[in-house]
Amino acid sequence: MRIKTRLVAGLLTGALAVGHPVSAPATTAPDLAYQDSRRPIQVRVSDLMSRMTLDEKLGQMIQAERLGIGDPVDIATYGVGSLLSGGSSQPTPNTPQAWADMYDGFQRQALASRLGIPLIYGVDAVHGHNGVYGATVFPHNIGLGATRNPRLAERIGVVTAKEVAGTGIDWNFAPCLCVVRNDRWGRTYESFGEVPQLASSLSTIVTGMQGRRLSDPASVLATAKHYVGDGGTLNGKDQGETNISEAELRAIHLEPFRTAVRKGVGSVMISYSSFNGVKLHANSYLINEVLKGELGFKGIVVSDYNGIDKIDGQPGFTPAEVTASINAGMDMIMVPFAWKAFIDTMRTEVQAGLIAVSRIDDANRRILTKKFELGLFEKPFTDRRLTATIGSKPHRELARQAVRESQVLLKNHGRVLPLDKSRNRIFVAGKNADDIGNQAGGWTVGWQGASGPTTIGTTILQGIRQTVRASTTVAYSKDGTGIDKSYDVAVAVIGETPYAEGKGDRPLGMGLDQADLETLARLEASGVPVVVVLVSGRPLEIAEHLPKWAGLIEAWLPGTEGQGVADVLFGDYNPTGKLPVTWMRSVAQQPINVGDGQTPLFPFGFGLRYRP
Repeated sequence: MRIKTRLVAGLLTGALAVGHPVSAPATTAPDLAYQDSRRPIQVRVSDLMSRMTLDEKLGQMIQAERLGIGDPVDIATYGVGSLLSGGSSQPTPNTPQAWADMYDGFQRQALASRLGIPLIYGVDAVHGHNGVYGATVFPHNIGLGATRNPRLAERIGVVTAKEVAGTGIDWNFAPCLCVVRNDRWGRTYESFGEVPQLASSLSTIVTGMQGRRLSDPASVLATAKHYVGDGGTLNGKDQGETNISEAELRAIHLEPFRTAVRKGVGSVMISYSSFNGVKLHANSYLINEVLKGELGFKGIVVSDYNGIDKIDGQPGFTPAEVTASINAGMDMIMVPFAWKAFIDTMRTEVQAGLIAVSRIDDANRRILTKKFELGLFEKPFTDRRLTATIGSKPHRELARQAVRESQVLLKNHGRVLPLDKSRNRIFVAGKNADDIGNQAGGWTVGWQGASGPTTIGTTILQGIRQTVRASTTVAYSKDGTGIDKSYDVAVAVIGETPYAEGKGDRPLGMGLDQADLETLARLEASGVPVVVVLVSGRPLEIAEHLPKWAGLIEAWLPGTEGQGVADVLFGDYNPTGKLPVTWMRSVAQQPINVGDGQTPLFPFGFGLRYRP
């Protein structure tokens, strides 16, 4: 996958008896077929599998959270196939070098197993390598949907893969190809938009991440998620019920996955949600028959975090849930902490004949094929040359361009925009004006994200100050206090604060919070024209406030490069963004989507420009 130290002869061996850990390792012969990179991958896979015990095969199907590894020796002892860092699982210190050191340390443990099978390590790098302090953080997917630019998405995939690979990581749990149909959903911002064509066209991010060959130094395994229908749940409830016909499921939610499979996506993650009462993690028809059969998917089907536990609605997994999920087509099971018990349960179910050995073999063939394709057997360690590119200027410039293209100009009364850089008095206010954490949103150096200086970047206020000329005054007050009629314009940067799945659901109101309302009231009382920059992961209920605003730009969740917002505010970039979702006039309209006959505040695809 990347230039790594070649796996030397002398791989360590031991005896992995069924139900028992590996014994003391010993040296293997250097000329085994699976160790020979000149042989076809399927020959290598078959040779390796012929040498594996049942427990070694079961171990390959486990993906444990790195914090769930009590003793690193357990990786070799139990032949663990994969590790992950969850959204809030970062090493200390949270630096690219520490990530790479951590990865290489875990990999050395895996190589000490009897057959020397390397780990594959996964992270949720959903808008850049967002868990790493100082990495380039791109706009969330909803902003990319506004760009309508497949080539840009592909370039973002390339840069994301390079930064991910620079920390040793092999596997990215992205992109999310969900089609959001109700903006109450807390994962709305992870969707490219409300129609399948957007997700399908922007799935070019997959080819960017995976490159021409998975074995290329800066390529990582991409994941199409969450299969399938999670954007269509009733009332936008996360992990909820998608109660629609199969025809609608296929027409709206399945198409982006079909496209991703055609592009060669290496893995597919299953949704927590249910389709007409059946949890996707146990839905054999949609996984075995549709995904693996009809769509011809040959890669790894991976569960979501503790996804097996949720099949029966009760905490923890049962033997019945384990059997149902494996027989439904799950290949790699994300069991963060209870992975030893999961192996024991799976072994018991196999020995009882409830899970066929052929199903275990199918899963292992898929997993091992990707490991060979990634080049992990030849190059198992981090390419430190890539580590130095994380957060680099060229990467940030691409993110800035993505921010520019994602901005949607929704109102421009009296041509208040673009703002004049010279001889101007500008008053900036709002909780999101000078807060890198707020503008990056969830899944940024932590699962739910956080307000404040969570990482390195340029806030929107900093971008404004860096854009104006010396003759312009830029005043700032977070809550709007201090404004008077001497200012030419007020820029209110307001909207949402960080959240992710579950906590981000808005089953009740979808309006502005009290802090925003109070800030706006102060600005509006001054009589100065107000331009609102809305930082949010979805449309908010603003119809009653809009008449008071001279201008409105939807900035989405732009990530670390707030300069891109300033580029649009001051006309260095003529806005080209188009709404990827329909903007409600009232929250009572949710769900509202193009073609449903409702009258929106702004229709799907709407977006103004400053000039032709």
